[in-house]
Amino acid sequence: MIVIKQVELIKRLDQLIRLQATGTPDKLADRLQISKPTLYRTLNMMKDFGAPIEYDPSLSSFVYIKNVDFKFGFYRDHKNKKQLHAKHVTAFSTIAK
Repeated sequence: MIVIKQVELIKRLDQLIRLQATGTPDKLADRLQISKPTLYRTLNMMKDFGAPIEYDPSLSSFVYIKNVDFKFGFYRDHKNKKQLHAKHVTAFSTIAK
């Protein structure tokens, strides 16, 4: 269950970062009901997976400095619809524009 909670936390952080609505680190930790050290550990883990996260003081929010996508889970292989392939993705990938 710890992994599920971590993934849910990352999904929530990802959503707030995309909206540029995290608020300050203190407010974000309070909002997510986690400690500030846990917040920074999670953000650093996201960065380790390739998330280009920075804090923008003018917005009072963490932001992505590049367009990225986060996916985690199992996905159907559309080439061969009869088989279900497990695809465990825990990385951020850059979306080209």
